[in-house]
Amino acid sequence: MKKIIFLLTFVISSHLWASNHSLDSTIDKHQSEFENVAMTIWDLAEVGYQEYESSKLLQNSLKDHGFRIQTNVADIPTAFIAEYGSGSPVIAILGEFDALPGVAQSASPFKEPYKDNQAGHACGHHLFGAGSAWSSVVIKDWMKANNIKGTIRFYGTPAEEGGSGKVYMTRAGLFNDVDVALHWHPGSVSHARPRTSNSNKSARFTFDGISAHAAAAPEQGRSALDGVESMNMMVNLMREHIPQESRIHYVITKGGQAPNVIPDEAQVYYYVRHPKREIVGELFERVVKAAEGAAMGTGTTVSYEVMHGNFPLMPNDTLQRIMHDKLTKRGGIKYSSTETEYAKQIHQTFLNPTAKIGDQENILSYKATHGYGSTDVGDVSWLVPTGGARIASWVPGTSAHSWQAVASGGTTIGLKGTKLAVQVLSETAQEIYLDPKIAHRAKEELLINVGEDFEYVPLLGDREPPLDYRN
Repeated sequence: MKKIIFLLTFVISSHLWASNHSLDSTIDKHQSEFENVAMTIWDLAEVGYQEYESSKLLQNSLKDHGFRIQTNVADIPTAFIAEYGSGSPVIAILGEFDALPGVAQSASPFKEPYKDNQAGHACGHHLFGAGSAWSSVVIKDWMKANNIKGTIRFYGTPAEEGGSGKVYMTRAGLFNDVDVALHWHPGSVSHARPRTSNSNKSARFTFDGISAHAAAAPEQGRSALDGVESMNMMVNLMREHIPQESRIHYVITKGGQAPNVIPDEAQVYYYVRHPKREIVGELFERVVKAAEGAAMGTGTTVSYEVMHGNFPLMPNDTLQRIMHDKLTKRGGIKYSSTETEYAKQIHQTFLNPTAKIGDQENILSYKATHGYGSTDVGDVSWLVPTGGARIASWVPGTSAHSWQAVASGGTTIGLKGTKLAVQVLSETAQEIYLDPKIAHRAKEELLINVGEDFEYVPLLGDREPPLDYRN
């Protein structure tokens, strides 16, 4: 009996080794192509819902590899689905590709403008999108070569940065038949922890007043900017009386053109965050009340438009343990001497470094953590078992949404992280296809976590996608 068990174990191990060897050779085969895709998207740096060239590039790449392409999904011109295969399990690989405004930058380790761009990939979504597409092609090639039953889908998801592209895709039912969703994200460290995030909701508050000469006839005017500043003051006072895990931040997007003209229109853009979506809703209503009070006190009127809203991430231990195992076996990122020198130069620009050069070689231990940022992957994770990894694609200590993240992402440091992500995503999907019971266990876990009474109601309501929100 022991001999039979040994032989079975040997056969299974040999099969997995052969499969992984096949994956590695396929990953290498497509490396140059998708590294070029990543760098092209980095150079395009298109903001949310305006990623026409980036989306088209990814679509064409996947179409060339035999994927069926469905465009303009969820009434979003840059959103698409690329599919190969049929039947279950249906595995979705998520891919983002939007840049952030106001962080234009080169790949230089010193802060400098890049061409005439007004945006940059400060969250590494060029790597995210290209890497996920790369992994989808690798899985497709493996499935085809081994006659594996199932469906692999790449979801081209635009406008993650404040546009909630995935929420509209989720609301449209595009994930209803998906068994498992996988994703990754660039970072300054590598881990596949069961990580939660903040839920959030945002809105633009527009105040309308009466313009007049600020010196000659101030009594004839009612300043819309006064309304904005009064709202901000009241919200800032409110901070003392909200749960400490909360986050509220804003920018004034319109405040007038000249000091001697009382502005008749002003606008402020607010984000409200908390780990629980219910509390986000409550805090948001208090912010609305502050806006209404500010309008009343300044003799102006106010209206607001909800811009986006995301659920917190729902971690799935079943999937995360598999991803952690794959990531740990692969190990971290090793820099060349040139990359080390570059990283040292970047590291000197940090105000308060949270990591040191060399930390990218490590994989963080497996434990539950919470991130204070937000992502529209959250909505997907409440309806579909979702697993994710964060991969060291930036110099250790780099903050997301910084020029340093843009810079690292434009170098081989970012590309090395992308390849590691492709390896982890591909091996995780492979294991699920070989053992579909994993998807069933992940689904059972999700149903327990969300509860029997859960009903999906998006935080952004029934509004249409804000396709012009970056204009």
